[in-house]
Amino acid sequence: MMFPPRAAAMKRGATPDARRKLTLAACCGTHGVQDGLTASIYVLLPVLAQTFGLGYAQVGMIRAVHGGAMWVLELPSGMLSERFGQRGLLAFGLLCGGAGYFAFSMAGGFTGVLLGLGIAGCGAAFQHSLCSSLVSGQFEGPARRTALGAYNASGDAGKLAFTGLATALLGAGVGWQGVASGYGALVLVAGAGLFLLLRAARIGGGGARSGGERAMRSTDWGIRHPFGFTALASIAFLDIAVQDGFLVFVTFLLLQKQAPAGLAGLGVVLTLAGGMVGKLGCGLLAARIGVVRALVLVELLSAAGIVAVLFAPVALALCLLPVVGVVLQGSSTITYGTVGDLVDERRHSRGFALIYTIVSGAAVVGPIAFGLVSDGLGLGAAMLAMAVVVVLPIPLCLLLRGALRPALP
Repeated sequence: MMFPPRAAAMKRGATPDARRKLTLAACCGTHGVQDGLTASIYVLLPVLAQTFGLGYAQVGMIRAVHGGAMWVLELPSGMLSERFGQRGLLAFGLLCGGAGYFAFSMAGGFTGVLLGLGIAGCGAAFQHSLCSSLVSGQFEGPARRTALGAYNASGDAGKLAFTGLATALLGAGVGWQGVASGYGALVLVAGAGLFLLLRAARIGGGGARSGGERAMRSTDWGIRHPFGFTALASIAFLDIAVQDGFLVFVTFLLLQKQAPAGLAGLGVVLTLAGGMVGKLGCGLLAARIGVVRALVLVELLSAAGIVAVLFAPVALALCLLPVVGVVLQGSSTITYGTVGDLVDERRHSRGFALIYTIVSGAAVVGPIAFGLVSDGLGLGAAMLAMAVVVVLPIPLCLLLRGALRPALP
């Protein structure tokens, strides 16, 4: 594809720096494509509902099938990579995503839509833990947090690119089938290209385990600090629950403020744009001032930002949303970047898979819980509840500080 010269150079013998850069670029590209596919569903759902006469429960089921497939396979994907390596599984995930979108484009009804997007969801599970493990293994110390920040930001860049293109194509009169099949073809090509590139560069290969790896029991998770890891997982769960809840309900909040429908829909885009910056910037922040200080700062700013958006008029709320996105979504870079400090290097894939499985559950629980609060007490109460929940991780930072103390300034 587009990388043969660089891949050939890698095969002849690459410097460690070149190897790190290529690994990060490949993982960022994979993340952007997979998250872009996932986010595109939000753009296509209204069209599908109109085309097939779907009710709200059926629309919710479409998203649940895709997200559920990711949730179920996230942990097995990390464990499989210990035996087979990341390279083949990453390519398989992209090929599965492309095939799923092709099947989705040919759906003639609700069942076909579920089948196609369910396949795509299975493919999406084969990237987060695998890429995070690859990146974490190539970088150390503060550079690891910065690299994982770039990796996390690439997912938001993919979301913006894919949803923006899908919106433009639909607006230009291209049918949803054309959008889905086009994305399917793009992802199939990306999967084949990724595999060839990583094989030529000898990155993420499988095969026999090393002696050290064989010495570890298959049931050993490699968690060096159980209390610290539990605290980190709890922080990540609460963060993602609020992040997803906010993204689901921010449009409704703007509509409640009497914003026009088109302008209200911009709220998610603005928050995601801020999140893309935050996922990179918060990694740099944690590298500079430390994990715990950075977490406490972004949680407090997130709570203040949610309350400000709740009470601000429409114009000011729209201006605040990118800022809220920076701190609200940027916290995930700090938590994901800390996994490598608490898990044995030989079990990084398994540690990241466990964290991503937990946060996938939070992405389901958060919107449902805050939705129930909205139904019972109103949307304003739900937003205030998010502001409260987002500061709950601060006491947990004390446990995390103890586990990280040797690495903290």
